[in-house]
Amino acid sequence: MRPIIEFCASNMHTGTDKVMKDLEQNPEFDVMEYGCLGNCGQCYMEPYALVNGEIIAAESAESLHVRILEKIKEIEAMYDLLSE
Repeated sequence: MRPIIEFCASNMHTGTDKVMKDLEQNPEFDVMEYGCLGNCGQCYMEPYALVNGEIIAAESAESLHVRILEKIKEIEAMYDLLSE
């Protein structure tokens, strides 16, 4: 399972650019950047990304990074459970 993590270029002012660059270092992740993800209100208010299509938001870029990794672990656990 390769999680897809999507970032909005318009949200980079919140520090998500650093989160994106860090996650890109992991070959197990598909990290993508788009000009707009269509969540303009969210984009204006806080750092966020999509993980397999689900919005993950946080009060800071550092918290977002942690929440993204937690969500990926949750998804992996679900896949493991379903494959038993």
